[in-house]
Amino acid sequence: MLYGERAEEVLRRLLTLLAHQAPPPVPHDAAVALWSERDQWLISYGDSLLDGDSPPLAVLGEFLETRLPDTFSGVHLLPFFPWSSDDGFSVIHYREVNPELGDWAHLRELAERRDLAVDLVLNHVSRESLWFVDYLTGSQPGRDYFIEMDPETDLSAVVRPRSSPLLVPVPTRRGTRHLWATFSEDQIDLNFANPDVLLEFIGILLFYLSQGARIVRLDAIAYLWKRVGTPCIHLPETHEVVRLLRAVVDHVAPGTLLLTETNVPHHENLSYFGLERLSDGGEPDEAHLVYQFSLPPLLLHTLTGGDATLLASWLESLPELPPGCSYLNFTASHDGIGVRPLEGWLPPHEIEALLELMHRFGGFVSMRKRPDGEDAPYEINITWFDAMQGTRRGRDPWQIERFLCSQHLMLALQGIPALYLHCLTGTLNDLEGVERSGRLRSINRRRWHMSELDELLDSRNTPTREVFLALKRRLAIRRAEPCFHPDAPQRVLPAPPALLVVERGPLDDGRRLLAIHNVSDQRQELALAILKEGEWFDLLENAPWAPVESLAPYRTLWLVQQP
Repeated sequence: MLYGERAEEVLRRLLTLLAHQAPPPVPHDAAVALWSERDQWLISYGDSLLDGDSPPLAVLGEFLETRLPDTFSGVHLLPFFPWSSDDGFSVIHYREVNPELGDWAHLRELAERRDLAVDLVLNHVSRESLWFVDYLTGSQPGRDYFIEMDPETDLSAVVRPRSSPLLVPVPTRRGTRHLWATFSEDQIDLNFANPDVLLEFIGILLFYLSQGARIVRLDAIAYLWKRVGTPCIHLPETHEVVRLLRAVVDHVAPGTLLLTETNVPHHENLSYFGLERLSDGGEPDEAHLVYQFSLPPLLLHTLTGGDATLLASWLESLPELPPGCSYLNFTASHDGIGVRPLEGWLPPHEIEALLELMHRFGGFVSMRKRPDGEDAPYEINITWFDAMQGTRRGRDPWQIERFLCSQHLMLALQGIPALYLHCLTGTLNDLEGVERSGRLRSINRRRWHMSELDELLDSRNTPTREVFLALKRRLAIRRAEPCFHPDAPQRVLPAPPALLVVERGPLDDGRRLLAIHNVSDQRQELALAILKEGEWFDLLENAPWAPVESLAPYRTLWLVQQP
């Protein structure tokens, strides 16, 4: 499908590549599950934690070993390569570690202790890369790695995640050429219609696996393939590339997980499982995991409004997934809180009200270009902790409780939970970082100096300590509960608007769990019929549950029942 008459040639080259560059085989028992309730991930930049002259990757490893030795099964290390912009996502050298962070030995050490997730930044490359230098000079291999386009071409149908120009003028020895650049003038899109590009990235993928990566995140994958006259997002060729990458990792490193990053409306996001082919009796053959991009903005809307009705409806709409497919749940990441996933769920005036509230809490809004040429909101830039400052009525004293409720709710849902480091530390908006970098996303990318962070974690009565210890304790409880297995059934139970009640299970042995959340700043009556169905055990108190008549603001309960 991808390369037509060149298919046999490309296949021969691919098989040669696999024969010579695939990592040494690691025994893998096909009967061993891909994940369990113990799977919990931390998301961090390689330099989110700094300590003098110590390599930041070593500082992160030490922090995990001393503060969180058993908390996280995996760590998603955001781009650690030499880069020129976008905090790592404009890659210069794919097979090198930024020497300011450390080296491959530090990565391998992290991978020995936990599952390591790395980014395959395959849609675009830095203008400072050697490939781009090749293009400018007309040399191989980079000469044909990019997409030249006549600036008069009608590209109005192209879906844009940014408001910057789609085509960037570039002076070359052949005169000025215009190149496709989906995200910025420093991030030049690669031409996957050239099979050399695809094979180059499969080689890079194999190299990451040889360095110990177990999870591979396909960055900005939705925009990979371009075809004039189409939206150039989610094209069939893009899905074919994902299928091929899945076939490669299943062949050379069974147990490796592919995670697609597609910050788009929910039904589009789900397409990266490849479920449409199941009607033919096949098995899912694209991503193992997709982000729950709709969860953060819907959760934000829920907790600032005190009404879980919309969130409950969305959860009820989620399809039952086949074995080998699951969600990655999160509230915050290195990027902002996506607005596009709200499309079809919130009317425009409510989205505008939410954006205005985040402005009042110190945040910003990044824009994208619509097909009609107008700018539209793309994401909210704010730390998750500061997004929890209050409700639509304004700031209030419930920030910590509301924040913890958001994390506890996320942890209870079907899938694998991932916590951004700055959620774990309750980090405030980094406005100085925005001023220094000129980038709105810097508000949520603070670099902690360990002396400052240690003082906050070790001092009594600091929000950082309170948040950190509360989440560490809740994560310890979660990883020991079989009802939180990513594949355990999930059902939303009828409840008043201010309560969200999620049942996980029942498991094969009949065990089931109730996760009950008060999403409002008012005490709520706890009159649920299911609570009268036998006796319940309170996981958080580690004792039989003593029934109560009401639930305090933003309080959560984890109750289990074993027949």
